[in-house]
Parts: sequence; C-alpha cells; structure tokens
Amino acid sequence: MEDHYSVQYDRLDDEPLSVAVADAVATFRDEAVTELEPLHYSINADALERLFEPRADGLRSDGSVTFEYSNCLVTVTADGEISVEST
Repeated sequence: MEDHYSVQYDRLDDEPLSVAVADAVATFRDEAVTELEPLHYSINADALERLFEPRADGLRSDGSVTFEYSNCLVTVTADGEISVEST
C-alpha cells in the first residue's frame, strides 16, 4: 500500500464531498467503500460539506481540515484536494 494518496475534488460537482472523501480512503486502503466505517463516526459530514461549499461571493480560496477516518489521516483543502495517508 502506498503511504500517501491524493485526488482532486471538483467543488462544483454534484457529488457530495463526503462521498469523495470515502471514495479516496477506500481507494487508498484498496477496499470497497462499504467496508469502511461510516464517515460520521469521524467527522460531521454536513459541517464538512458546508465548510467547502460555494459561497455567494465565490469559492473559498483558503483553509483546510484534517481528521482521522478508518485508520487514515485525511486532509481536505479549499482548493479541492483530498489527501489520505496512514496514521
């Protein structure tokens, strides 16, 4: 298993950020997304969505959040990068 995985998330896409995070972690761990613990055990998925959703004045241009999920350290940045690494 690689020690780091990164994917770009399109914040204007219809796919929820929480789904993109779960997919990224599943890819990194080489597991089906259904084998992962529910994301809400690690972070409030609604709050995660709101943190990076488009705003009236455009997209947020800075900031990030890092949390542990399914034995991984996940970082989501305002520019749409989802990074996953082992804890």
